[in-house]
Amino acid sequence: MLKVDLISYTQDPEKLIACAAKLCYSDIGAKKIKDGLTDEKVSNFVNMLAEIGHESPIEHITFTFAIEGISRSLLAQLTRHRIASYSVQSQRYVKTKYFEFVMPPEIDLIDEAREEFLRAMDEDIKHYEALVNILKKKHKETFLKSGKDEKIAEKMAEKKAIEDARYVLPNACETKLICTFNARSLLNFFSHRCCNRAQWEIRNLATEMLREVCKVAPNVFKKAGPRCLNGACPEGKMSCGEQIRVRKAFSVIKGEV
Repeated sequence: MLKVDLISYTQDPEKLIACAAKLCYSDIGAKKIKDGLTDEKVSNFVNMLAEIGHESPIEHITFTFAIEGISRSLLAQLTRHRIASYSVQSQRYVKTKYFEFVMPPEIDLIDEAREEFLRAMDEDIKHYEALVNILKKKHKETFLKSGKDEKIAEKMAEKKAIEDARYVLPNACETKLICTFNARSLLNFFSHRCCNRAQWEIRNLATEMLREVCKVAPNVFKKAGPRCLNGACPEGKMSCGEQIRVRKAFSVIKGEV
């Protein structure tokens, strides 16, 4: 099951943005600017930046998320957003026994499809375990012959075995990661991945991430979300046609209603 936790973020994020933006046009230093910023001034200034589309100052604030319950399929899409930092649970070093997996909702809705999917997962587990055991035995013998201690040979053999055995693991295989985005990159991420045309899994992830950052920097992310929130849908003939419903849904997600 998807789990998103905002585990770290720049303190007083909106105040920092206002300070950085005002510094560009001020003859006094950053500390004096920051000391003179009231909550009302910060809110007004950050909203003004959002209105005029001046986004470079928001790169100064970052948000770090701990994410669990996502598939390797989603991971491949997420890491295409390159202006971010990722630390992902390794399949080279973490042995996957009875691995968790993500089942697409459309498969889960149909009994026959669900049963077929579960059979495939069960087969993958069996093939993975069999390959680990076969490779581990071979590698251990090689390490022992080279003079390695029994315990060390066992550990090295398993590590080397799972490196290759992981190739049979499916895209559905569950993984965990920590990722850090600056706010400008997050706005770009939300504009693409909160859209109804994004795949369901990464759309759910993006929506939960947006929900979390709105709690600590509501003015920064006031206009965040799919691009249809702030104008006509840019997808043309490919539009989902649900702009009114989408706008209402994101008003709730952002705590506006």
